[in-house]
Amino acid sequence: MPINSEYRGPGDLPEIIPVFPLPGALLLPRGQMPLNIFEPRYLEMIDDSLRDGHRMIGMIQPDTAHSRSEAVPSLFKVGCVGRITQFAETGDGRYILELTGIARFKVVEELSVLTPYRQCKVDFFPFVDDFVARKGEDDVDRDAVLHALTRFLKANQLKVDWDGINSAPNEALVNALAMMSPYGTAEKQALLEAPDLKTRAEILIAVTEMDLAKKKTSGDPPLQ
Repeated sequence: MPINSEYRGPGDLPEIIPVFPLPGALLLPRGQMPLNIFEPRYLEMIDDSLRDGHRMIGMIQPDTAHSRSEAVPSLFKVGCVGRITQFAETGDGRYILELTGIARFKVVEELSVLTPYRQCKVDFFPFVDDFVARKGEDDVDRDAVLHALTRFLKANQLKVDWDGINSAPNEALVNALAMMSPYGTAEKQALLEAPDLKTRAEILIAVTEMDLAKKKTSGDPPLQ
């Protein structure tokens, strides 16, 4: 998804961003995430983001294992900010939008705010390489990624557009498969926090192999 604004480094992004805690949601740089927004606090968050002009939303997972409150769960320390690149109203009070990932961030602190949605002061500098498209692609073992994908599809009786997969650059391939993967919060966070594309691909292969081995050992029927 092309973006009208160019982000060349951390200095091009706001230091304080609204965050959307969503378990199992993984946004990565230059990846696209569709969202169906219906809760009033997040409708207000979208309104404010559009009004302010930055159109930024930070996607982050709640860290329920270390939360003291179910109502306000703790957050993981790393998320990814995205820009609203598509937006539509449904007529029944919902927003349908798409975020395009810009860069990952580290939470410096969560702010005490009057808005119904949460806001954080963040640091993009630990992930400065996220601003360089397709960085580290040549280090990815593409054959190993495709082999793991083939085994996963076969085990789960799924089909994909192989023409699209074969034509996708390594960054787009690895990040799209990571974002679409059906794994849990811990696995998604590990994929998010991978230091580089090669490591993310290796984590994706490893969790896929573990998932396949678990299904084979338990004798569970394939997912439909």
